[in-house]
Amino acid sequence: MIEPRRQRLLSSLAELVPAMQARAIQLDRDTAFPIEDFNLLRNLGALTAPIPEALGGLGMGTEPAGALPLMEALRLLGRGNLCVGRLYEAHVNALRLVARTGTAAQAHQAAEDSSAGHLFALWVTDAPGEPLRLAADGALTGAKSPCSGAGHATRALVTVSTPDGQTTMRVLKLPAGERADLSGWDPHGMRASLSGHMDLAGLQAGEPIGQQGDYLRQPDFSAGAWRTSAVTLGGIEALTAELRTQLLARDRAGDPHQRARVGEALIAQETARLWVRRAALIGEAGEGDADTIANTVNLARLAVEAAALDTLRIVQRALGMGAFRRGTTVELLFRDLAMYLRQPAPDETLTEAAAHFMTRDLPSLS
Repeated sequence: MIEPRRQRLLSSLAELVPAMQARAIQLDRDTAFPIEDFNLLRNLGALTAPIPEALGGLGMGTEPAGALPLMEALRLLGRGNLCVGRLYEAHVNALRLVARTGTAAQAHQAAEDSSAGHLFALWVTDAPGEPLRLAADGALTGAKSPCSGAGHATRALVTVSTPDGQTTMRVLKLPAGERADLSGWDPHGMRASLSGHMDLAGLQAGEPIGQQGDYLRQPDFSAGAWRTSAVTLGGIEALTAELRTQLLARDRAGDPHQRARVGEALIAQETARLWVRRAALIGEAGEGDADTIANTVNLARLAVEAAALDTLRIVQRALGMGAFRRGTTVELLFRDLAMYLRQPAPDETLTEAAAHFMTRDLPSLS
């Protein structure tokens, strides 16, 4: 039975959250990859959870029934460490793309690699002046940047330009610790995600995954944003929990103004959860008009961003300057969440979604 296995995994992930939170501060300080966290995820079988059921996985991210379990997994990982959630979401996304657009043999190989413990990355942004291209002999030239998990992901799904002007996806095999340049990685937040420059020149590209344009095909391209929002939801939950913990520790929980702030934070958190749930179910159902699905998820993405920004404002006002002290969980959450929210083109996303729903209703979950 698949469902009991999913629930056991989620229970195990929930148990990891406090230790993940404790490790996150040191990882941020050292700008270090969360090796221990991913070793634990491997041992729990989390890296194989996105694999389709037919290939031995739990279908979390590749099948409609896995939508809500994946939402819970991403939420828990985001609550533990937003960097871990971000890296795991990319792993899910890569495996999903191979399962949905690749051949049966390619999906089987990806399942075997994941079962062997390989962490997948998804790198689609060419390094400035170094576009990733396929040469006539099948080797690659160029680089990708930024690449989350650089030097630690040992499988990468990348977009590649071919000599005839096509753009297709390929899975690359990468030795751990090689080809990564992290010298320019010194961000404000999300430091443990290690988003560096990857020189991929000379690697063999292998067979294309899917067809020209599959990576950008709708609704999957936009609908996948619900997974990022689920990770964000975990960050909102962590920040709201920290607010309550600190108010209790400071003996300020009885202050009516602080109680109002906690109430506002809880409203923002639940608003985000409801939107993520809607987006997960609609985005993973695989049914309905592509534009409606994509725009529904885009609205959810913006609603979650607004909830996160509200929570940041509330917590900063409630806790004051003490919340900005380096080496604290709340200060790390301020930085990581603020950076993780910076998804592309929010204004365009909002106006396009509004235009789509000007003459129609949001889809029903029934």
